[in-house]
Amino acid sequence: QVQLVESGGGLVQAGGSLRLSCAASGRTFNNYAMGWFRQAPGKERELVAAISSGGSTYYADSVKGRFTISRDNAKNTVYLQMNSLKLEDTAVYYCAQSRRSGYYGLSQIKEYTYWGQGTQVTVSS
Repeated sequence: QVQLVESGGGLVQAGGSLRLSCAASGRTFNNYAMGWFRQAPGKERELVAAISSGGSTYYADSVKGRFTISRDNAKNTVYLQMNSLKLEDTAVYYCAQSRRSGYYGLSQIKEYTYWGQGTQVTVSS
């Protein structure tokens, strides 16, 4: 049984930074691509960033240059470093594990089969 546990969310002022972590267990972590998604009230869940098993990355246009996704296969953990946060980054952030390993399908939500419980990120003015 795959378990994904997010941490690191919280309240931060606009322009500030947060680092989210997602600890995975249940199957060989380094065999699968990982992604961070977010969902704001009244909006659909959207992909923020994703990383393949080999370290290739994908970012939504809205976060390029501000967010960085990384993974530590020795720790079975994926991270999302968020800098220069904006009010519109406020959302519940979810970690997800893909059924694929490579770059193909990184940006497609239908490829992600396991999800964490989410962590709230609130950016204030």
